[in-house]
Parts: sequence; C-alpha cells; structure tokens
Amino acid sequence: MKTRQMQSMSELSKLHLERLAAIEAASEPVYAIPSEYPAGYHVEAHSHSRAQFVYARAGVLMVSSRQGRWMVPPEHALWIPAGLEHTVDMLGDVTMLSAYIAPGASAAGPSAMRVMALTDLARALIVEAVAPQEGADGSHRQRLIMALLLEEVLRLPDRPLGLPFPADRRLAALCRSFMENPSARLVIDDWAQRLAMSRRAFTRAFRSETGLSLSAWRQQATVFTALPRLAGGESVTAVALDLGYDSVAAFTTMFRRMLGAAPRAYFRSPDPS
Repeated sequence: MKTRQMQSMSELSKLHLERLAAIEAASEPVYAIPSEYPAGYHVEAHSHSRAQFVYARAGVLMVSSRQGRWMVPPEHALWIPAGLEHTVDMLGDVTMLSAYIAPGASAAGPSAMRVMALTDLARALIVEAVAPQEGADGSHRQRLIMALLLEEVLRLPDRPLGLPFPADRRLAALCRSFMENPSARLVIDDWAQRLAMSRRAFTRAFRSETGLSLSAWRQQATVFTALPRLAGGESVTAVALDLGYDSVAAFTTMFRRMLGAAPRAYFRSPDPS
C-alpha cells in the first residue's frame, strides 16, 4: 500500500510539472483548469508568470510564501501574484479550480496574496471557466465568461485569512511556537520578557515586522488553526476549549467578528456538486 501511495504521489508531481508547462505555453489571456489532490499532499516551491486565481471548491489549502501564510477554506478563493514563489499543502482532500491570468489581461490585480470570499457570480463563472467548450460558439462564450470573471475577481471582499510571519528570527520562532500550540491566553508581556525587551519596544517591533498588533495577529492565528479542524467536522465546543477560550460563546464572538458569521453558519455553503 505504501508503494502504491508513493507511486501516486510521484504521478501527481509529474502531473503538476506538466500543468506548469501548459500554463506557461498557453496563448489565451486566461487559462483555466481544475485539479484534485489527496490530503497531505505538498506542492513544492514554484512560481508562474501569470497571476493565479484559485477557488477551493472542497478541502482546505495552506499556501506559504516569503510574504507569509494563507489559508483557503472551502468556498473561498486566493489571489497569487505573478512570479511569487510559493508552496501549497492540502489539508484534507482538495478540489481546486484555477484561472491563470496573463500580464495585461485585465486591470492590475493585487500585488500581494489575498484570500477572498466568493460571490455567487464569481463561483458560477470559475466553474464555467474550467468546463470544456466546443466549437466556435463555445470559444466566444468562453471569452465572455473569462472577461466577466476578471471583472468580478477585482470586486471580491477580502477575508482575514492571511498570517504574516516576521522576518526577525526570534519573533518568527515565537510565532511558529504559537502555531504549534495556540492559546487565547497569549500575553504580550510574556513574549516581550522572553526576548528581553520592554513591552513598548516589543510592540513596536512586532507591528513593524508583521503590520499587525500582537492581539490582532493572535486572533488571526487562532482562526487559522481552528478552520481546518472545523472544516474537518470537529465540534465548535472541542475546538474552542482546546484553543483556551473560557466558553464557546467567547470563541464564537471572536470568530464572527473576524469572518462575519458564527462557525456553523460559516461552513453552511452550497453543495458544490
């Protein structure tokens, strides 16, 4: 069984390289393809000359780059700028639909990664974009779909599912440690003490490195940790208590403030079939 699994991973890696070659060889302004990956699969560091708009139709993606880490839960999308080297990890079995956008094909997109909520229109367009098209009428229809998709992508609302990591090694080590054992009870003074810094100096340094206060970073990191577990079917109560919240209500309040909906409502998405 282990041998078959290794063969499967090898085949997926080969397929990924073939996809990258096809993306670079494509002549159309927007090149759209679907792809599926098993839980635990890791896509090695790579980049493409086109920006990528990727819709997580099922499963959770973890995308990492020098800019930080981004989590893309089901029914969300991620914008990856052209030329940005990144890796991808699959948290659960993943189905993704991607549109690769050539430079100059549309108004300038974001210069940094962005996680976005999908509108019904954007979801329908990306699904149609990857569907096979036949004949001249199909090509004309495809061009219209792609043009409207490009317009809609630029209107999608941001979601705070990016997690910037500091470049400073000591701060980054604290952040990695927190991700391994997250807690709602993180205290600024504790981290400042560990780095032999005053509270004020630490606060300034952390904001300078990440663009966020430690409190805001902690909340985003907590959501980052909670989402794959919730998407995997764990109860809100178990996740909230594991993360150190005094009550489910306190966790739900934080989650709603960050993502605009309570955990159960957040994952109540349309059937992708």
